[in-house]
Amino acid sequence: MGYLFILDRDTGQPVLPVEERPVPQGGVPGEWLSPTQPVPVSPPRLVPDRLEPQDAWGLTAWDRGKCRDEIAGLRRGGIFTPPSLQGTLQYPGNIGGTNWGGVSFDRSRGLILVNQTNLPFIVQLIPRQQAEHGPREAGWEYAPMKGTPYVMRRRPLLSPWHLPCNSPPWGTLAAVAVSTGRIRWQAPLGTMRELAPIPLSIKWGTPTLGGPLTTASGLTFIGATLDRTFRAFDTETGRELWQAKLPASAMATPVTYRARQGGRQFVVVAAGGHGKTDKSKLSDSVVAFALP
Repeated sequence: MGYLFILDRDTGQPVLPVEERPVPQGGVPGEWLSPTQPVPVSPPRLVPDRLEPQDAWGLTAWDRGKCRDEIAGLRRGGIFTPPSLQGTLQYPGNIGGTNWGGVSFDRSRGLILVNQTNLPFIVQLIPRQQAEHGPREAGWEYAPMKGTPYVMRRRPLLSPWHLPCNSPPWGTLAAVAVSTGRIRWQAPLGTMRELAPIPLSIKWGTPTLGGPLTTASGLTFIGATLDRTFRAFDTETGRELWQAKLPASAMATPVTYRARQGGRQFVVVAAGGHGKTDKSKLSDSVVAFALP
């Protein structure tokens, strides 16, 4: 959702305030929706949740216009807007915000490190009879939802150039102060040079899957991006200090270990790629790094 909830580990109670706030209603017939959802007052949302036609982004006026027209045709009202027959803009999309990679914690600095994806999706419900007898369009992911009157389909909101219709960065790494909820820093994570129609080395970030690893020395390691790169950041400042190329993107959370007390320390990450990103290479590699 792009929210970070900080809870007392013993009681489950929020350490920082959480409010129940009204959310959009009016789903499909027969659907029951909660009138409210919990929203942390602090930390603030780590990714945007609104995208209007005038916010459309593109490399040219042509693809920006295509994005603007598609956004205008969708139901829009924030992340909790229910799926609809019309088609609903889900922002952030179903991969995040923040996904299953989780967070890391620097106890001495009081910082939570978390990566985010800033990518809108379209989610639409189709009456079952229509969906089961009609054609299935390329580029959509379909879910049968057996036992319901509908089939769900969804896809990322992309321009004709296969870039997101919202402005970058499309992936970030952030440090949040655990005592106050203040965002200490937030940096773009990754480049689109291997996925864009033209090589773009600008740090616009990429969608991310996988989490960070933070060490006591003040370093945060992370793969997670689509550009086959493993990176180390200064935990205190967010400055990128080091990077290394991988055989494939590392959709995984790294680990660190020593084989024996006082031995050499390794940082290891699985670099397998992602099957749904057709320009991303796949691999079965596990890559280890260490100081000389």
